[in-house]
Amino acid sequence: MMGNNLDAMTVVFTEFYYWVTIVMMFLIHVGFCVYEVGVSRRRNHQHTLMKNVMVIPLVTITFYFFGWWIYFAFQNGPFITGDLIAAPQAEPWNPLMATHLSGPTPAGGVDADQAALWHRLNGVFWAAFLLFSWTAASIVSGAVIERIRSGAFWILAVVIGSFTWIIDAAWGWSSQGWMVKLLGYHDAYASGVIHAIAGGFALGVLVVLGPRIGKFRADGTPREIPPHNPWLVTVGLFLIYTGFWGFYAACNVPIISPAGIAGQITGETWTATNIYLAPTTLSAITFNFLMSLSGGLMMAYIVSKGDPFWTFSGGLAGIICASAGNDLYHPIQAMFIGAIGALLAYKLHYFVERRFKIDDAVGAVAVHGYSGFAGLIIAGFMLWGQPSSPYEGFAAINPMGQFIGALIMFFVLGFFPAVFVSLILKALGLLRVPVEVELMGLDFSTDEATTAAIKEVQAAERSVLVNGR
Repeated sequence: MMGNNLDAMTVVFTEFYYWVTIVMMFLIHVGFCVYEVGVSRRRNHQHTLMKNVMVIPLVTITFYFFGWWIYFAFQNGPFITGDLIAAPQAEPWNPLMATHLSGPTPAGGVDADQAALWHRLNGVFWAAFLLFSWTAASIVSGAVIERIRSGAFWILAVVIGSFTWIIDAAWGWSSQGWMVKLLGYHDAYASGVIHAIAGGFALGVLVVLGPRIGKFRADGTPREIPPHNPWLVTVGLFLIYTGFWGFYAACNVPIISPAGIAGQITGETWTATNIYLAPTTLSAITFNFLMSLSGGLMMAYIVSKGDPFWTFSGGLAGIICASAGNDLYHPIQAMFIGAIGALLAYKLHYFVERRFKIDDAVGAVAVHGYSGFAGLIIAGFMLWGQPSSPYEGFAAINPMGQFIGALIMFFVLGFFPAVFVSLILKALGLLRVPVEVELMGLDFSTDEATTAAIKEVQAAERSVLVNGR
């Protein structure tokens, strides 16, 4: 009886734990909305905001119908280490994907044990991964502002948010993923499985989309297009920092029951684990989150000579670079790795911009993509020989496995799918707004209607003053 009570308390606590982290992670999306509006010019504000807000319903609905199922079903590749995996708890028509406590439903293939676990935890697990999906799409959103059609972006958001990123999570961010088994891939807090893939995806879209009008001079040198409102940019980034802290917590399993599989594998009675079911603590990741943030901020301030935009962005790059191994790093290691991430993001952003004429409006490819890619490789060397998983027979963490994993994340599931979909949209004339719309501003029609409405009200007010009615 006591064991059953402890198990029940564990499930209820886990449900509440993830619900809290989901609310915190919502701040990431709030931050991206504020940040992008701050970067974009006034004539594009409403378009920028609406483009990002509509990620919420579009990715949520598609993730419910097929994204969540992909995470469980594709962990073997499929057909790399095994076949498709049955995942009744992720089928949208299954009772386990509903908000009730009906108990077992044999007709739906749900036994008592499944019902006891999934009826309470499925929604919060699903929502935690869904918030990761929004984040991946929002990273792309900032890079392409001021010239992409809303519909094109929303198609691209569904592709990365409900398809390509969740494939990489199945492969490299699950306890049974084939990359973990065969490569020793380790990415505890998503340097690669969210950030490198989103950075690579954004780069693929930008290659096809092209730069904003006026970004490059006749001789090919770039012009600086400063943020419209640096204060909104600052607030947005600090909201992202706060949400990212919740993101770190959501990447952990808070407590494993003695009857749980991780307890049997690790030999722990009660423990928190990372996504791979290896022991970790909230205390450890709190040290490393703040130290990698601080290392990134300090390096970015130095290398950018105190530029506010890049200083604050460098803090984010620092966290991202250290995230792959922040469950195992010493805090001083996390600090230095964070500094490396900020340095690489700043230098590579301007090198790629000059050399390849890539117009990344917010530095998303650099901050998320390049620093995430580098973070995976650094983890391969820093954690060389550490177990990638508590399961026996899995490959240990190693530089080659991390490098291959980085290539898969950035290019195979990020860059190339984005180029492919963007080329199709461009061929159909659906990718980029017309030149005249870009010059007038993507908010032109809305602003025109607003101006007309204001003038009509003002005329009515003047009529009252003149005629008394």
